[in-house]
Amino acid sequence: MRAKAVRMYGTRDLRLEEFELPEIRDDEILAKIYSDSICMSTYKLVEQGKKHKRAPQNMDTHPVIVGHEFAGVIVKVGKKWQDQFQPGMRFAQQPALNYKGSLASPGYSYEWYGGDTTYCIFPHETMELGALMPFDGDSFYKASLGEPMSCCIGGYHAMYHTNKQNYDHEMGTKRGGNILIAGGCGPMGLGSVSYGLVCDYHPRRIVVTDVDDAKIERAKEVVSPEYAAEHGVELIYANTAKMDDPRQGLMDLTQGHGYDDVFVMVPIPSVCQLAGSVLAFDGCLNFFSGPTDKNFSASMNMYDLHYTSTHLMGTTGGNNDDLIEANQLAASGRLDPSVMITHVGGIDSIAETTLNLPKIKGGKKLAYTQFDMPMTAIEDFAKLGKSDPFFAKLDQCCRDHKGLWNPEAERMLFEHKGVKVEV
Repeated sequence: MRAKAVRMYGTRDLRLEEFELPEIRDDEILAKIYSDSICMSTYKLVEQGKKHKRAPQNMDTHPVIVGHEFAGVIVKVGKKWQDQFQPGMRFAQQPALNYKGSLASPGYSYEWYGGDTTYCIFPHETMELGALMPFDGDSFYKASLGEPMSCCIGGYHAMYHTNKQNYDHEMGTKRGGNILIAGGCGPMGLGSVSYGLVCDYHPRRIVVTDVDDAKIERAKEVVSPEYAAEHGVELIYANTAKMDDPRQGLMDLTQGHGYDDVFVMVPIPSVCQLAGSVLAFDGCLNFFSGPTDKNFSASMNMYDLHYTSTHLMGTTGGNNDDLIEANQLAASGRLDPSVMITHVGGIDSIAETTLNLPKIKGGKKLAYTQFDMPMTAIEDFAKLGKSDPFFAKLDQCCRDHKGLWNPEAERMLFEHKGVKVEV
């Protein structure tokens, strides 16, 4: 099987190239990949190269396929799995394998297994761990975004609270409580806001902060306070840079109660410190954003940690249950991960986009691997449409969906590029 993929050979060394995939073994599965959303974690991988904890030391001679937020269709099934999987099945996958203590994951560690490719081979450990699962949604991109959304869901599930009567931990965000999502107008923040509106914990209020008015305005458009009110949640967007006293300003939004659960979405010491200072009694702070600096630190009030029962923690990734929940919510229409996406491109745009990811404004960059296309902002479709009738149609399609990427737009793009979906 001939494949085309973005492969990593070392620090900032990404190459789009064609190669021959080996024949699958009896305990493996061959899949055709249609979509992969580009994750900041991949940028961190290419910046660190062999120093990354998931990177193999022989990648200079056995390069790895990058990308781990991918979806597609099963093409061929090894004998061991033929009673569970069939060709033509659409799938989602959980890349956080942790197989027998190994840190190996698709997009980081495998020569034939990753998302930024036309075809890849699932190794036996993926199926043994139940990390390959059917997806019944109406598009590939929603299955790709199941992985980042599962990270948001895992963050909610991992929060915990206690009481003074016993040492039992009540897992999850506090029901009827106040949630702060600090630095939350990026893709993962908006994913977390969206889940907070439909999750079983059902908060009373969600406050989302940022220091960029343009990002706040877009966030209000895609996840509006009016939409949140329909779900019984008060949603407030706040620019802390415009507050005379950010701590007091945030506390005032809760009538002085503080925040029962806080997610810190950006690795900035001052944001961490502000977030810690507004925790309520028995509040839980989740440092959600992974820094690239191994020496990153921020000061916290240890007096409050002791006397007001505050909790500090961090989460990364989600588990199989989180991904299943994300897929079910997306397939049912209760949760729309489209709020994360601001750019769409083809396989030829992946390497450059990944290498420059922090410099490209907006949210998630979605790549389709079966064709070439420059990475293009959805907001630029209208301008491109003045000279290209297809982009004019694509722009109108997105406008019909609050300016968001959507299943109809995906189908239009596939048809325009001559991509036939395997069944």
